[in-house]
Amino acid sequence: MEEVENTSKRKAPELDSEDSSAAAVLDGQQSLPGLAAKRQNLSRTCIHEVAAPSGYDLSKDEAVHGTLSNPVFNGKMAKTYPFQLDPFQSVSIACLERNESVLVSAHTSAGKTAVAEYAIAMSFRDKQRVIYTSPLKALSNQKYRELSQEFSDVGLMTGDVTLQPNATCLVMTTEILRAMLYRGSEVIKEVGWVIFDEIHYMKDRERGVVWEESIVFLPPAIKMVFLSATMSNATEFAEWICNLHKQPCHVVYTDFRPTPLQHYVFPIGGSGLYLVVDENGQFREDNFLKLQDTFAKQPSQLDGKKSGGPKASGRIAKGGNASGTSDIYRIVKMIMERKFQPVIIFSFSRRECEHHAMSMSKLDFNTEEEKDSIEQVFRSAIFCLSEEDRGLPAIELMLPLLKRGIAVHHSGLLPIIKELVELLFQEGLVKALFATETFAMGLNMPAKTVVFTSVKKWDGDSNRFIGSGEYIQMSGRAGRRGKDERGICVIMIDEKMEMSVIKDMVLGKPAPLISTFRLSYYTILNLLSRAEGQFTAEHVIRNSFHQFQYEKALPEVVQKITRLENEASLLGSSGENDLAEYHKLGLDISELEKKIMSEMIRPERALLYLVPGRLVKVRDGSTDWGWGVVVNVVKKPPASSSLPPALSASRNNNYIVDTLLHCSSSSSESGLRSKPCPPRAGEKGEMHVVPVPLPLVCGLSSIRISIPSDLRPPEARQNILFAVHELGKRYPQGLPKLHPITDMGIEEPELVDLVHKLEDLEQKLCSHPLHKSDQSEQQLSWYQRKAELNHEIQQLKSKMRDSQLQKFRDELKNRSRVLKMLGHIDADGVLQLKGRAACLIDTGDELLITELMFNGTFNDLDHHQVASVVSCFVPCEKSSEQIRLRNELSKPMIQLQEAARKIAEVQRECKLDVNVEEYVESTCKPYLMDVIYCWSKGATFGEVTEMTDIFEGSIIRLVRRLDEFLNQLKAAAEAVGEVNLESKFGSASKSLHRGIMFANSLYL
Repeated sequence: MEEVENTSKRKAPELDSEDSSAAAVLDGQQSLPGLAAKRQNLSRTCIHEVAAPSGYDLSKDEAVHGTLSNPVFNGKMAKTYPFQLDPFQSVSIACLERNESVLVSAHTSAGKTAVAEYAIAMSFRDKQRVIYTSPLKALSNQKYRELSQEFSDVGLMTGDVTLQPNATCLVMTTEILRAMLYRGSEVIKEVGWVIFDEIHYMKDRERGVVWEESIVFLPPAIKMVFLSATMSNATEFAEWICNLHKQPCHVVYTDFRPTPLQHYVFPIGGSGLYLVVDENGQFREDNFLKLQDTFAKQPSQLDGKKSGGPKASGRIAKGGNASGTSDIYRIVKMIMERKFQPVIIFSFSRRECEHHAMSMSKLDFNTEEEKDSIEQVFRSAIFCLSEEDRGLPAIELMLPLLKRGIAVHHSGLLPIIKELVELLFQEGLVKALFATETFAMGLNMPAKTVVFTSVKKWDGDSNRFIGSGEYIQMSGRAGRRGKDERGICVIMIDEKMEMSVIKDMVLGKPAPLISTFRLSYYTILNLLSRAEGQFTAEHVIRNSFHQFQYEKALPEVVQKITRLENEASLLGSSGENDLAEYHKLGLDISELEKKIMSEMIRPERALLYLVPGRLVKVRDGSTDWGWGVVVNVVKKPPASSSLPPALSASRNNNYIVDTLLHCSSSSSESGLRSKPCPPRAGEKGEMHVVPVPLPLVCGLSSIRISIPSDLRPPEARQNILFAVHELGKRYPQGLPKLHPITDMGIEEPELVDLVHKLEDLEQKLCSHPLHKSDQSEQQLSWYQRKAELNHEIQQLKSKMRDSQLQKFRDELKNRSRVLKMLGHIDADGVLQLKGRAACLIDTGDELLITELMFNGTFNDLDHHQVASVVSCFVPCEKSSEQIRLRNELSKPMIQLQEAARKIAEVQRECKLDVNVEEYVESTCKPYLMDVIYCWSKGATFGEVTEMTDIFEGSIIRLVRRLDEFLNQLKAAAEAVGEVNLESKFGSASKSLHRGIMFANSLYL
C-alpha cells in the first residue's frame, strides 16, 4: 500500500483549531496496488486512513459523500443522535454511508457503539439484514437488551438461547456466525453488514481463529464494521481486509479520551496518594521519587495480599476473615469521603475480590431509600428461582452486601447475581464494586474511580506486571462522560518499582493485533464437507491474517540478515580453527555432563545422597543458581497444585528438593509468592528455601555442611550463605563433585563408558594450547559472539526459506493422514460417516468424542453416565481436591483415557507435535464428573456445590456448555443414523435442564 498523506485539521465541536487546509490531493486515476490516505484532527487526534484495491471505482457524488481519502456525509442520516458526534464518529459514519468497511479503534467509553448503531439503522433503512457478533455469550445477552431498547426487530443466537432467529438485526456469538458460514445458511444471503465487536479478541490463543475464519468466509458483497480497543497495527489489519475481499477498508483511530485520567500511586503500608501521571499524560518524576523514598523509610509493612498463584477455592458463602485488607479499607473509605464514588476495585483473583468486599463490613454507602430499591430489584430478580434455590448461601449472603452499596463481580459468581450486580451498578445503587478484569470487557459501565489492588497478576505461569494493554482496558473504566471532569486511577504497590516499568504500564503503547491462526480438524472436515468447493483448507491458509503478516515482515528479515552479516564480517576470522576446536570441546563436555547427571539424579540413586547439608548445583533453563544446600526432599502428591510457584517443574518428576538458594531480596518482599530469582549483579541477596524439582539439580558435591534445625531466623540462613562463599574461595577450580562410579557405586556399562569419555575430553581441554592462555577468555567470548551471529543468520535464512505457507501445508498433509487413519475420510479425501459426525462438533475434541461414539463406549452407559463422561470434554478450571470417581464412572473414564492415548499416538505417528500424556491430560478433565452425575440424577444445586471447591458460576457455565455440546452430539448422531445414541444424548441434555442452572438471563 502506498501512503498518500492528507492532513486536514477540522474544527472539533468545543475546541478551536486552525482553518481546514488540504496538504495533498488524491489522484483518482492512481494505478498503484493500493493507497492509504491519512488525516489527523489535532484537537481530538482522530486519524483516518484507508486501504483500497487498485482500480477501485471512486464514482460517488462528492458533494454528498466526499472522497475516499476524505469521507464526509451530507445526506439524510439513517439515525440521529441527541449529542454532537465526535470527529471519529462522524468520519466512521461517512465511511459507512459510502458502503465501505471500517475499523474503529478507540478507547473504552469513547463511543464506538454509536457507529455500530448507525450501521444497524442503515440496514433497517435499506431493508438488509445485519449481524452483530460478540466474543462472549454474556456480552451477546447484554448487547441484545441494549439494541432491543433502540431498535424494534432484534434477535439473539448464542448456542444455548435462540430468540427471533428471523429478525432484521441478529446478535450472536462469533462461533454461531462461523457455523452459519460453514453450513451455507440462507440468512447470509440477506445480510448487508456484519459488526465484529471486540475484534482484538483475534489475539486469543484458543478462540482467535474463529474470528479469522469468519472474516475469510464472508462473501465479498458483505461489508464489515470492526470495533476494537486501541491497537498499534490497525492499518495492517485494514490492508489484510482490502487484500482479502478486494474492497476498501477505512481505519478510524482515536487516542482521545472523552474524560481525561489522573493516575495516582498508593504505597501499601505507607500513607497518601502520589500523582504520577496527570490529566495531560505528563509523567511526574518528582512525585515518583518522593514515592520511592517512602519505601526506603518504612519497615516492610506488607499486607500479605499478593494476588499470586492459582486461586485458593472459596466463595462468599463460606465467609472468610478480613485480615490484611486495612489499606484497601482506608482507600475505599477515603474515596467515599471525597465523593469519588462509584469506584471499581480490580483484583486479579476471584477469592481476593470476595475477601476485600467482606472486609468492608463497617462501611455503608446507601440511604434507606436506596436500600429499599435494591431489595425490590433483588427480590424480583430471584423471583424466577425455586424456593430452594433462593435460599442458597451464595444468594442470601449477597443482599446485605448490596444494600450497603458494595458488590462483587467475577466469573465464578452465579450468573443471576452477576447480572443483578451489573444492573444495580448501572443504576448507581452499587457504589464500590470489587471486580476481576473481566468486568473491563465489553459493555460500557464506567465509574468515577478505578483502584488496582496489585500491579502483578498470575498468568498461569508466573506473577508478572500487567501489560499496558491490560492497564488501558481496565483504567478506561474510570471517568464517566458528561458526569466527571476527570477519571481517577489509584494503583496500589507494595514494592519499589522501576520508573520505566510504571511508565510503560500507564503510558505504554497499545499492543499490536497478532494472528493466532491454526488449523483444526473441525475446519478441515467442514471445508471437505462443503459441496460447492469454493473454499479449501489451502485457500483459508493462504488468506489468513497470519500469512498476510508473515509475508509483510519478509523485507524486514532481509534487512536484518544483511545487518548481521556485516557485523559478523567485522569480527574477522584469525585463529578461528583453534577457537572452534576449543569451543567444541567445551560444548561436548557440557553435553556429556548433562547425560551423566540425568542418570545420577534418578530417584533410586540420588535420594540416598540428597541429605540435609549436601551442596547441590541448580539450573533452571538459562538461569544458573549456582550452589545451594539441601534442606529436605519431599515426594509430590499426585494432584499437587498448591505448591508456591517454584522453579519450572518437569511433568515427569515426582520429587521436590527443598534447597537453600541465594535469592534476590525482592523475592522476600513478596514472601516468595512470585517466582524467585537469583540476585542481580552487585546485589547482596539472601538465602531462602526454594522448592526445586529434582530434574533441575545439575550437580552433586561431595561436600556436606551442618545446618541448624531452625532456619526461620535470617541470621541462620545468612551464616550458610557465608559458608558457601568460603567454600567457593577454598576451591577456585570448582567444588569437588560426587563421582558416579567411585562415590555412588554406579556400575552400568553405558554410564561407565560416558564417564570415561568425559575424562578423556577433560584431559584434552586441559592440554589445549588455549586453556592456559591469558587471552583465551577474551578470544572465546569473541568466537561465541561470532557463532551466535552465524546461528541467528542461519535461523533467519531458514525462516525465509521455510515459508509459513509450506509449514501449514505440511501440517494439513499430516492432519489429513490422521483423519484417514481414524476413518474420517477415505484415500481420496472424501468424507466418511465418522467425518460427517465430527463436522458438527466444535465445543470439545471432535476426534476423541467421535471415537467414543463409534467404538461403543456410550452403548453400555445410561444417560446420567453419558452426561458425566461428556463433561470431561468441556473446558473447566482445575479443582485442587483429590478426585475419587464412583464405580459407575471409573470404567468409562479409563476407556476415555485409552481412546485419547490411541488418538495422540496416531497423531505422533503422522508427525504432529503431540505429547501423548499432555494430550490425555488436556482432553480428559474429570474435575466435575461426580457433580454432573449427581445433578443429572436429581441432586439439588446446594448439594452439588458442596461436592467441589470450584465456584458456583463456573459450574453453571460448564453445565450450559455441556448442554450445548450434548445437543451437537445429538445432531451428529442423527446425521449418521445412530438412533440409540441420539436418544441418549437427548435424555442426558434433558436431565440437566432444571433450576438455577438454566435460570433466564435478566437481560432477556
